[in-house]
Amino acid sequence: MTEINSPRPDGRKRDELRPASFSRGYSRYAEGSALVSFGHTKILCTATVEEKVPPFLRGTGRGWVTAEYAMLPRSTSSRVQRFGPRGGPSSRSTEIQRFVGRSLRACVDMEALGERTIIVDCDVIQADGGTRTAAISGGFVALFDALTGLRERELIRRIPLKFLLSAVSVGLVGGTPLIDLCYEEDSVAEVDMNVVMNHRGEYAEIQGTGEESVFSAPQLADLLALAAKGTAEITRLQMEALELDEADLSFS
Repeated sequence: MTEINSPRPDGRKRDELRPASFSRGYSRYAEGSALVSFGHTKILCTATVEEKVPPFLRGTGRGWVTAEYAMLPRSTSSRVQRFGPRGGPSSRSTEIQRFVGRSLRACVDMEALGERTIIVDCDVIQADGGTRTAAISGGFVALFDALTGLRERELIRRIPLKFLLSAVSVGLVGGTPLIDLCYEEDSVAEVDMNVVMNHRGEYAEIQGTGEESVFSAPQLADLLALAAKGTAEITRLQMEALELDEADLSFS
């Protein structure tokens, strides 16, 4: 991989995550919640359990997981409008919440969940790049706790998960592959990519685009290698927060 020629804004190595943490139980009311921090990016993720499913799933015995995403008004340097021009979420928020929802659904056994819905709300308190990937990683922690609560209440027999899930951003900045881009880096990146992976190193989804230029197969390989390293580290932090060890991964 190409070595970075100049220091990153926060002094990190090109393959180094920002300081990250997951604070569980941040909301006393939600069935699952976590405050996730990646550097200056901070997102409150809450999981709500509803004993119903969308109309298209009624009578199927299958559950549903969905997500909502929003930037709070002073999550950035200037005030963000709470709602879009039509009174609902902005087109950007809609695209991101669909991405988060798809990713989280990939890790849940919907038949084992039964006919109930889990809504994962991701509210950005402070944004400094990587909000959608932080929302997925934090949303998974909130989702896990909500599912654990269902099992403890004997509403389900087991935690209906197929695998652990985490996500990270990678990109090319000045031709150099970087991981976990802050806003200053993301805003000038030639290539921007978001990678969602499970704890076995398999991909759930990849979003990648050449913002300013095209990119080659070797560059793509470099970015995916960075993402694999980063998601493995995020998974370790999730397991620490959830107090899990390898023996607990019965769904693996």
